[in-house]
Amino acid sequence: MSWLVLGGSGFVGSAVLRALRSSGIDASAAAAPRLTTTADTADDIADAAARVATAELEAILQGHAVVVNAAGLATPSAGGGADLLGANALLPAVVARAAAAAGVPRFLHLSSAAVQGRTPKLDETDTVRPFSAYSRSKALGEQALALVAAVHPGLSVVTIRATSVQGQGRPTTAALAQLARSPLASVAAPGSAPSPVTSVEALADLVLSVGLHEGPVPPRVLQPWEGLTVRTVLEAAGGRPRVLPAALCRFAVGSGYALSSVLRGRLDGSVRRVELMWFGQDQVPGWASAQRIVPAARAREVLAGAQHDRNDQGAPESQEDPGPHAGPQDAART
Repeated sequence: MSWLVLGGSGFVGSAVLRALRSSGIDASAAAAPRLTTTADTADDIADAAARVATAELEAILQGHAVVVNAAGLATPSAGGGADLLGANALLPAVVARAAAAAGVPRFLHLSSAAVQGRTPKLDETDTVRPFSAYSRSKALGEQALALVAAVHPGLSVVTIRATSVQGQGRPTTAALAQLARSPLASVAAPGSAPSPVTSVEALADLVLSVGLHEGPVPPRVLQPWEGLTVRTVLEAAGGRPRVLPAALCRFAVGSGYALSSVLRGRLDGSVRRVELMWFGQDQVPGWASAQRIVPAARAREVLAGAQHDRNDQGAPESQEDPGPHAGPQDAART
């Protein structure tokens, strides 16, 4: 079995490659084409994908049993634009079309749980509630990909929704550790709400399990929860978070969104990240849990290691990297 990882030089893509190769799988990496588009609906993006020449890409994908799209713009605070839509919305549809033409059996697209925004409980449905230009670009990518998949039934297309992915050397992980040790570290009482913080190793293991699964796989697979709460996330990263009255936190969040609406939504992303730090976000167990292929939890040790990673200067993340679910770590860099 031969795998190809598009965006294999990025944070997540390189972790996926390591997991594949350590399992004895013949895996290689390739750079994804750089695309731009001004299309802003799923239908228009799918139409735009049909007009992109894919002969060169088809040749690259030829002969692989599984193709993983780990490419994209990991810019949760981006203001939008043709580059963001091209990388996160148009590219998945283009690669899926090329994979179908090349006879690839399974295509795995790495998306973000940010597409569901303030949904009380993350799940594996097609419901999306994007709250920023970044999350909207990822949601459009999922929707356009579903349209392409519908006309290529011979290709198994699976979107894996990554949550708040942390890992050694990642600037957002170092920022989370810095936030945890700062006076800003706090949670809404009682601090036991689930937090969707996970490890890049667990995400890579999930990609491996989904790609190897012999039976049918649903169109969307949510990365399983690693068992951390809003309080234990900050504690694992070296913090001693204050526990604030939940009513006060709800009032502050509501006031933040009200102010943001006056400013045409410009503060939505920042308010959402604070909301996640205080209240977290629950999620359904999902398909992976039902199949008993939940990866080993490693987020706690990753966060513990980030306490000592003081040399990371916060370099920009690779373009070929699916952005994490917007989580508490982003509050420190917004």
